[in-house]
Amino acid sequence: MTKLSLVVAAFNEEANIPRLHGRINAIDWAALDVEVEILFVDDHSRDRTPQVLRELAARDPRVKWLRFSRNFGSHKAFTAGLEQATGDAAAILAADLQDPPETVPLLLEKWRAGAKVVWAVRGDRPGETFITKALAGLYYRLMRRYALADMPETGADYLLMDRVVIDTLKEAPERNTSLLALIQWMGFDQTQIVYTKEARSAGVSKWTLSKRIKLAVDSFVSFSYAPIRLVSGFGFLFALLGFLYALVLAVRRLFCGAAIEGWTSLICVVLVVSGVQLIMLGVLGEYLWRTFDESRRRPRYIVEESYGIKPGAKP
Repeated sequence: MTKLSLVVAAFNEEANIPRLHGRINAIDWAALDVEVEILFVDDHSRDRTPQVLRELAARDPRVKWLRFSRNFGSHKAFTAGLEQATGDAAAILAADLQDPPETVPLLLEKWRAGAKVVWAVRGDRPGETFITKALAGLYYRLMRRYALADMPETGADYLLMDRVVIDTLKEAPERNTSLLALIQWMGFDQTQIVYTKEARSAGVSKWTLSKRIKLAVDSFVSFSYAPIRLVSGFGFLFALLGFLYALVLAVRRLFCGAAIEGWTSLICVVLVVSGVQLIMLGVLGEYLWRTFDESRRRPRYIVEESYGIKPGAKP
C-alpha cells in the first residue's frame, strides 16, 4: 500500500479547513490502495484555525499539525510540512479549497506511471480579476524566458512529488527562494495535468501584492542572472551614450562654432543617469541582502506548537 502525505498550508482558514477535511475524507483512498496522512501547517493564524485543527486531530488520527511562532509565509509552511512528511509521495495544497483535493488521484496516476514530480497546471481560474491574471501571465512568461524554460505557462502551485524529491529538498535549505521554482530547477522526471482552480469559497485571499512582488524578486534573484546582466547592459549603454554626447558637443564646438548647451540639458542627463545608478544599486542590493541573510544561518521557520510531529525549529 502506498503512503501519501497531504501537506496543507493554512493561514486564517477556520471556515475552509473542515470543508477541505470533509472532501479529503470523501475520496475512496482504500480503492486507490493509499494510506493517507494529513499534515496541516498553521502559518500563525489569528482566527480559530488552531482550535479547529486540535478538534480535527482529536477525531481523526491521520491528522497532524504544527503551528509557526509567527507568519513565515506559505512556501515556508509547505517546506516545514514536507520535512515532516513520512509518505512515499507528498502532495502540497492550500487550505482555501482553490486546489480541489479530488485532483489528487489524477496526480497519483501520473506518479505511479513513473513521474517524480506531477504538476497540477491551472487551466481556468474563475473568481480572479483580469489584472491578477495579466500580472501572473507576465511573471510566468518572464520566468520561462529568463530563468526556468520548462515552467508551466499558466503557473502551478499544486503538485505531487516523489520521496526522492522530498529528500533532495531537505538538502537545499535556502531562505529567500520560491519553493516551486526550486522543485522545477531540480529536474527529475516531471509531467503535468490541467485542472480548474476553483474560486475561494470562504474568507479573503492572503496573497497580497507585497507578497507577490517578493516572490517575483526571490524567483528572479535565485534562478536567473538576467538582473545582473541587465545592470551591466545599462552601465555599458549609458557610458556609450555619454561618450557619444560628448563627442557630438566637441565636433559642434570645433567645426560649427556652436556654444555648449547650458544647465538644462546637463541636469536632465544627471537626473537620468542618477536614477539608473540607483536602480542598479537596488538590484545589487537584492543579491547582497540574500547573501547576508544566508550567512546568518537563522532558522527558516520556528514551530510554536505541534501535534503528532516533533516540535522545534529547522535550520
